[in-house]
Amino acid sequence: MTPLRAKMIEAMQVRGFSPRTHQSYLAAVAGLAGFYGRSPDTLTLDEVRDYLVYLVVTRKLAAASCRVALHGVRFFFLQVQGRREFDVTIPVPKRPQRIPELLTQKEVERILAATANPKQHALLATCYGCGLRVTELVGLKVRHLDGDRNLLRVDQGKGAKDRNVTLKPALLAELRQYWKGYRPADWLFPGRQDGSPISVSTAQKVFARAKAKAGIAKVGGIHSLRHAYATHQLASGLSVPKLQHQLGHRSLQSTLRYVHWVPDYAEGKGVADLLAALAAQEVDHD
Repeated sequence: MTPLRAKMIEAMQVRGFSPRTHQSYLAAVAGLAGFYGRSPDTLTLDEVRDYLVYLVVTRKLAAASCRVALHGVRFFFLQVQGRREFDVTIPVPKRPQRIPELLTQKEVERILAATANPKQHALLATCYGCGLRVTELVGLKVRHLDGDRNLLRVDQGKGAKDRNVTLKPALLAELRQYWKGYRPADWLFPGRQDGSPISVSTAQKVFARAKAKAGIAKVGGIHSLRHAYATHQLASGLSVPKLQHQLGHRSLQSTLRYVHWVPDYAEGKGVADLLAALAAQEVDHD
């Protein structure tokens, strides 16, 4: 490891950046250095601008990828190198504001019904039942379950923040049944290797297989369950500030976007037991 890379890693660790941010920012700087075939600390502001134009025009990267590259490169020059000339606006494409293909409650029910493996079913049910990010989901430990208070502890979520989310009875009952069958000792959803949790990619594959088996063609990965949780809670009357806490959003604006996706939103209730609602729908279908 070069001293420059080590210094950048240290700067990110001090600020509590997530492992995913470490990976993205290091890759952004490595891409910049590889493009010019020189150490990044020798590059000028104009060269960085030209590189970002190359990403947009020639490589035609998505707006989100261009913004990650910009943030990673800016962090390197401003926070690691202390080069204030980079404290300027560097234009990159704006992220398109699109409404995702939201899953309905019936579609979530079909996805869960298509998951026969109890461990995988509990994994997806937890993601939907608590509205978790996939990184938060795979990072859960058995000790994070508080059945007495009906709470689930999310340890070091996005932004290096801990939070407790409401754990409704239907999900708690499923997790207890899952624990009796699998007896996980540390990680709630352990991986194949001893002492490690299930990986993010494995969780994504579990969701993708279940969605395909359920015959649902809507675009979106496992994060669709988090979107579904948010919109279904709002449809049930959960207040926006409470939803903000449940989702772990730093900014209320991030939560308010879901309100635009629920045209008939009317505040007035607490956190809904979404899995119990799915079970009720299944009884009605019978």
